[in-house]
Amino acid sequence: MTDRRGVVAKRAENLMPGVPYVRGWAQARRSADTLASELTALGMESDFPGLTADVNVSGDGLVRLGIVRPEAALILAELIVSGLAAEMPTQTETLPHEVMCARPHTSAA
Repeated sequence: MTDRRGVVAKRAENLMPGVPYVRGWAQARRSADTLASELTALGMESDFPGLTADVNVSGDGLVRLGIVRPEAALILAELIVSGLAAEMPTQTETLPHEVMCARPHTSAA
């Protein structure tokens, strides 16, 4: 998945013989479909219109989120933090306050 410097390898544009592109793409497709299902269940499918499966030059699957509004990225980050907090309730005290309360809360007027 990464190059020798630890950076994600470039996406495959010119396919080379002997590289398992289909296997990597199929894995990425399953992951992208799973994420799309969860986003749909949360009513966020329209926030990730560029969600697609892809493959890199090594044949590793990639999930591309596409261009995302800052608000959608913030909500996704909050969902990840909430999920982590639910899985590890004793560790939430060690999370930085900025992560736990990333979005300012406003009251309805």
